[in-house]
Amino acid sequence: MRVLGVDPGMTRCGIGVVDGSPGRPLTLVHVEVVRTPAEADIGERLLAQADALSAAIASCRPDVVAVERVFSQHNVRTVMGTAQVAGLAIVAATRAGLPIALHTPSEVKAAVTGSGAAGKDQVATMVTRLLRLAEAPRPADAADALAIAICQVWRGGAQRRLAAAVEQVRR
Repeated sequence: MRVLGVDPGMTRCGIGVVDGSPGRPLTLVHVEVVRTPAEADIGERLLAQADALSAAIASCRPDVVAVERVFSQHNVRTVMGTAQVAGLAIVAATRAGLPIALHTPSEVKAAVTGSGAAGKDQVATMVTRLLRLAEAPRPADAADALAIAICQVWRGGAQRRLAAAVEQVRR
């Protein structure tokens, strides 16, 4: 399975692509951080992020796109930009006909490190080990995007089966 993970952000958006399956070694396919200047027009910034997300989907051809679920933050300006870029990732995946998965930060941290309260350094260290990299991806947005992709590789199948079982019970 190939997963494109997105750590959404207006100034820095991490995009990471991983190949793998549960119980098998993971492989890094692609990682980048798309940056937009804070002083640029919001439309230009969103367009740059949208173009980069669409280009990554087109070039890497993932099976699924996993996006960090936006959650409540104290800084409303930050959460708004994060939500806008997350929406762009969802639209890009939908346009490409790809399924979308959303994971909370604590789900991602727990999947990668074993603790939902892990810090950014712990996540980067585990991503480095799991992908057998010589050094941690920088900046943290790159490691976070890869962690989101790894979370989907490991937990996505179980989540789909659980959702299908719940749907069966409802019928």
